[in-house]
Amino acid sequence: MDLPRSENGVPYMPDGYTPGDEPPRPWPAWVRVAIFWLCYLALQGLYARSTGTNIERFFLIDIGSKPAALLIATMHPEIQARVEGPRVLAPGGGINIANGCEGTDIYFLLVAAFAAAALSWRMRAAGLGLGLIIAFALNQARIVTLFHAFRADRSLFDLLHTTVTPVLLVVAIALYFHAWLRIAQPASNPAA
Repeated sequence: MDLPRSENGVPYMPDGYTPGDEPPRPWPAWVRVAIFWLCYLALQGLYARSTGTNIERFFLIDIGSKPAALLIATMHPEIQARVEGPRVLAPGGGINIANGCEGTDIYFLLVAAFAAAALSWRMRAAGLGLGLIIAFALNQARIVTLFHAFRADRSLFDLLHTTVTPVLLVVAIALYFHAWLRIAQPASNPAA
């Protein structure tokens, strides 16, 4: 990749880049789209085959119901939330975290998007790592919201569960990915 040069002939390196960390040449759009879909579908297919395994339990319980119950118990100890497998239970009602509710869709979308992105490996790894943390936090907020909605108003729960929160999560992750691409792109050199 040919970088713009400063007045003294030294290659201009945008903020955040070091020599050897230049972004790769971008693939054609159709290749990136194909990589995205192949990666996403492969992850979904592999996860579908994990039913009853430790992988499924990890997503449903370890990063699904346990953290959500801990959040609820911390914010509202009077509710007496507890975990039973993939369920967050409490007197007065609770929720069951099933396949599709554990957040894997947004994790897989994020992994597929970064797999197809024209970024250096360092920027790709950093963006994916931060994105997975954000996706986890958003999904936990979703689970806690659904728990409270189920206990308060079942029709609100249905609307939030089937329409509102899935769309919000996808939009939030897409906005994060877009923002990361903007941050990770080398700044143009106005002096060049």
